[in-house]
Amino acid sequence: MFRKYILPLIALLGVALAVFIALRGHKTVLPAAPVSAAPQPPYRSFVAGTGIIEANTENISVGTQIPGVVSKIYVHIGSQVKAGDPLFTIDDRAQRALVAVKTAAVQVAEAQLAHAKYELRLGEGLTEKRVLSLEDRETRRYNAQAAEAQLAQARAELESARTDLDRLTVRAPVDGQVMQLKTHLGEFAPTGVLYQSLILLGGVQPMHVRVNVDENDAWRARATADAIGFLRGNNQIKTPLHFVCFEPYVVPKVSLTGDSTERVDTRVLQIIYSFERGNLPIYVGQQMDVYIDASLEKNRELSPFGAASLPSR
Repeated sequence: MFRKYILPLIALLGVALAVFIALRGHKTVLPAAPVSAAPQPPYRSFVAGTGIIEANTENISVGTQIPGVVSKIYVHIGSQVKAGDPLFTIDDRAQRALVAVKTAAVQVAEAQLAHAKYELRLGEGLTEKRVLSLEDRETRRYNAQAAEAQLAQARAELESARTDLDRLTVRAPVDGQVMQLKTHLGEFAPTGVLYQSLILLGGVQPMHVRVNVDENDAWRARATADAIGFLRGNNQIKTPLHFVCFEPYVVPKVSLTGDSTERVDTRVLQIIYSFERGNLPIYVGQQMDVYIDASLEKNRELSPFGAASLPSR
């Protein structure tokens, strides 16, 4: 009797549980509200572009001319450096020993030259007294000249060794900030083009933003037009932009948005703007939504060919 009713009851409970789980799984999940709404263009007519923030020197990947093990590091991430400041040093013990050897060689060459000059002066006096032949005197003159040449060679070799020693210390090529430090004490620093730079350095006073403008809108962008940039992810962080230059070569677009209507063969004009960071939480490598004023009236005023050269839109 018990088995007759308990098995159907368990089956009904299982069906009820399956229905509950199925209904729970189909529950509509509301999307999370964005932290910040998309920025609104401040101009009636505008050219929009996506920009990436970079150093005003462009981002410099610092390398070494001579490979070796890193023995000293003079900076850390965020360090402000001046042109010529040391960044890191490759193990230089062997080169310092070579400099010491070349220094001693110079001292030997100087002593030999001093002795050769003494012999020459003595020979000239003996020649006048007819004690030494003219041939012997000329031989001594030749020895003095050879000693001078050997001294010059020794000094050149010493200077070359000192230059190689100095090259083992990598120095900052420009004033700027250390943005990445990817080398450590004891690591081997190779030469050549690296997948990851040893040190990434650049000037950040002021910052630059490289804006990609679609080639179809490139003619509407003007050097003296107002522009404003909104930090991606927060429309409250914005800054006016100051025109620096156009890069006159139009390049293929490489940062695709994933929009199904976007053509992969799109080409873009790159425009460089500058801005003062101040206290804004903006960092090199972040993206900006940039809007450039392209009102028809202003474009007519700025056109070098007159108002008739710009078609209405």
